[in-house]
Parts: sequence; structure tokens; C-alpha cells
Amino acid sequence: MQWNNIKGCVLDTISDLVGKVEKRARKPWITQEMIRKMDQRRKWKNINTEKVRKNYRRLRNKLKRATDNAKKEYLENICNEIMEYQRTGRYDLMYMKTKELGWKETLGIQNSGIEDSQGIE
Repeated sequence: MQWNNIKGCVLDTISDLVGKVEKRARKPWITQEMIRKMDQRRKWKNINTEKVRKNYRRLRNKLKRATDNAKKEYLENICNEIMEYQRTGRYDLMYMKTKELGWKETLGIQNSGIEDSQGIE
């Protein structure tokens, strides 16, 4: 109990001096407003009444529409930028931009055969 009081005082003081630090999104198209909606939706997730379930679904659908539109817009902007690099003949920038997207980084699960005691497949 005392630790929580100390922790709360320290966090309040730091937020007053430095400012509130927002959560950083892992995906570039997710905004701080979407993160706030996610937190709001998360509050209602594990409560099982009909009214709360409808509210949760409404928030989930609203958030899904917003993220889908933002992702589509982000990808269209990136594609237009890459196509502009191609039109101007800047292939180095074009390849660099596609590499930033990182679609080739994940190779997935690589299956290997069953090995016997000597390590031979």
C-alpha cells in the first residue's frame, strides 16, 4: 500500500515536470487517438452483460473501421511514393522504401526433417 502511494507521487511529479508520455504505436498508421480508443475498448472486454457486450462490439467495430481506413490510406501513400520514385528513375530510393516496409523480413516457420540419434535426417 505504501509502495503504491510512493509510486503514484513519483509518477505525478515526473508527469508534471516532463509531461505525459504517450504510448508509441508499433505500426506507423496507428494514431494516438486509435490507441486511446483501444484502451477505452479494453475496459469493457471482460464484463459479461448484454449492454456491455453491445458497447464493446460497437467500440470494436468503430476501431476496426478506423484502423482499416488508416492502413489503406498509409499503404496508398507509400505505393504512390514508390511509383513516383520509379517514374523519376530513382531506383535506389524505390528499393530503400520497399525495404523499409519489411515484408520480406519474416520467413515464417522453417520445417526441418526428423533427425535420428546421429543427426541425419
